[in-house]
Amino acid sequence: MASSRPSSTATKTKAPDDLVAPVVKKPHIYYGSLEEKERERLAKGESGLLGKEGLKAGIEAGNINITSGEVFEIEEHISERQAEVLAEFERRKRARQINVSTDDSEVKACLRALGEPITLFGEGPAERRERLRNILSVVGTDALKKTKKDDEKSKKSKEEYQQTWYHEGPNSLKVARLWIANYSLPRAMKRLEEARLHKEIPETTRTSQMQELHKSLRSLNNFCSQIGDDRPISYCHFSPNSKMLATACWSGLCKLWSVPDCNLLHTLRGHNTNVGAIVFHPKSTVSLDQKDVNLASCAADGSVKLWSLDSDEPVADIEGHTVRVARVMWHPSGRFLGTTCYDRSWRLWDLEAQEEILHQEGHSMGVYDIAFHQDGSLAGTGGLDAFGRVWDLRTGRCIMFLEGHLKEIYGISFSPNGYHIATGSGDNTCKVWDLRQRRCVYTIPAHQNLVTGVKFEPIHGNFLLTGAYDNTAKIWTHPGWSPLKTLAGHEGKVMGLDISSDGQLIATCSYDRTFKLWMAE
Repeated sequence: MASSRPSSTATKTKAPDDLVAPVVKKPHIYYGSLEEKERERLAKGESGLLGKEGLKAGIEAGNINITSGEVFEIEEHISERQAEVLAEFERRKRARQINVSTDDSEVKACLRALGEPITLFGEGPAERRERLRNILSVVGTDALKKTKKDDEKSKKSKEEYQQTWYHEGPNSLKVARLWIANYSLPRAMKRLEEARLHKEIPETTRTSQMQELHKSLRSLNNFCSQIGDDRPISYCHFSPNSKMLATACWSGLCKLWSVPDCNLLHTLRGHNTNVGAIVFHPKSTVSLDQKDVNLASCAADGSVKLWSLDSDEPVADIEGHTVRVARVMWHPSGRFLGTTCYDRSWRLWDLEAQEEILHQEGHSMGVYDIAFHQDGSLAGTGGLDAFGRVWDLRTGRCIMFLEGHLKEIYGISFSPNGYHIATGSGDNTCKVWDLRQRRCVYTIPAHQNLVTGVKFEPIHGNFLLTGAYDNTAKIWTHPGWSPLKTLAGHEGKVMGLDISSDGQLIATCSYDRTFKLWMAE
């Protein structure tokens, strides 16, 4: 019987699919750009992986991009956040390398130089140092050096600006300075001698004399009031013999009035605009001829005119000013004339040589008022920059700087005692300065509006007169500076005032177009 066992040569049974090992595909390694290979393949006309037609269709459809050689730099497109982090790390690295002073005052000075707040709320010295270090890590240490250099430069420029500089003047100025020195020294000796004699008078006698003067001043009354013009009266000035009063008006007219009856004597026509001031020559009506120059006036158009007493027309014009001339004043000798101008300067004119001998600058704004010392050696100027200056006419130096007013200085006056100066200002006060101490010795809260003028009693300086825009003039004792009398009566601002050379009369002129004379009963 045949065996049913399969033969050894029989075919083996087939294994299942999941047990068959997969065929390992060898990877294709390409050297260089695939793009270049594709270009070569297309140039040879060979079909790509999908065939030539398929490749073209893919390029046309935009699914396959073949560039024109552009390069995409990854480093340029780092995220902004990453760049900020890198910059912060660099800044911290720089901050660690910066040396900051441990002196807190120096740290504050550095912060101030960099324009940063010197301290923050709740900040201590350590936090302040760290804040400075962080700021320097951003702006760089060179910024601090640069600010220090700029500060040094500005300091140097300020020092250079504050230095006094001189320029050569004409020979006529030298001659005038020598003349003024020879003129003033004998007068100073005479004044000092009179002061010594006055000191020898017993104290009781001097006190009784002062009491009598104060009593008469308290009895001052308005005994004459006159309408002077159709426009406000800006200035008034007594003649040296106290028999005439000159008034200047905004209408351009100047008028001479008899005193004490206030009759019109002359109308001086020559100015075309507001007249700022008119003043008598120191020797006019005393020893000067009527045909000579007896008065000088100035106006807002820069004109300065000289007048005689026998003509209504000006005898001469002083040319040189191009802007407003605020005040004009005679030197005590009568040879020189001082003018103040809104071009920030004042000038001195020699009328014998008929020329300008000094054009003095020194104020930062217009110069408003000028006064001369009784000896003739000094000149004082008050400016719209709120500062006053005292000038030595013999050397040209500014010997005293009057600093203290808050607003413009509109009036300045020297006391006959030789060492007191009074200034009136737009800050409603009157300050008294001492030339010997070179400082302000008293501030008088004089008025309720700006002070337009100040004037010492011309003989001994026993009282001070002030006028203001509060429609009043006031009298103050000297040396106590207490109020004695208020001269009320004007309906408008008091714009000018004067005291007669004998000390008996006071004149005030006002915006209400009137001038008034005041006399003790």
